[in-house]
Amino acid sequence: MKIVRHALASLALASMLASLTGGKAMAEILNFDQATVGSPPEGWIFTMTGKGKPKWTVEADPTAPSKPNVLKQSGRATFPLAIKSDTDIRDGFVEVKFKAVTGSEDRAAGIIWRATDADNYYVVRANALEDNVVLYKTIKGVRSPLEIVGRKGGYGVNTPVLSGQWHALRCDFAGTRFKVTYDGRPLFEVEDATIAHSGMIGLWTKADSVTLFDDLTYGELK
Repeated sequence: MKIVRHALASLALASMLASLTGGKAMAEILNFDQATVGSPPEGWIFTMTGKGKPKWTVEADPTAPSKPNVLKQSGRATFPLAIKSDTDIRDGFVEVKFKAVTGSEDRAAGIIWRATDADNYYVVRANALEDNVVLYKTIKGVRSPLEIVGRKGGYGVNTPVLSGQWHALRCDFAGTRFKVTYDGRPLFEVEDATIAHSGMIGLWTKADSVTLFDDLTYGELK
């Protein structure tokens, strides 16, 4: 039933965005199952915002939503990034399944879009230590939270983000409007015009977060 609700919510958001732009979102799905275990997958830029030493590797995991492999971030940096280098999307969506494993300073997973480089992008992240989901813009390496449409002030949305369990995080974006969905449930919307051009999509963590990712799905509205 949860899978059905998640699929219906995703279709509803895609249809809403398509109606705004007059197009359809064509999806690509990456599950890392053909990549070499113990190494980073090809076609990615592994970098960071800030300082540190991130570590991204493909690992076998029996709990993977699509077995056998996942992408694991187990290093430490200000904000570790995995950027899909061959993407260039202005209007579309990005979605990923993630499991927050450990982390004492932070325990987070995020998705990025409209990335120019490691210092300029949008990111929405879920945090298992804070039990919330927040959308930010990162400009010249400085991260700033964005206000939710229809609400003055506050910091993201509080929602359970359980460690050791798989969750789904998604953002649909068209023009200046961003719609965030978490575990199949529409969570909030943000309006921002700072980054108006197309850019790359990717994955994000923070500090000492050890996080698993699988089933990265993304697409551009045509």
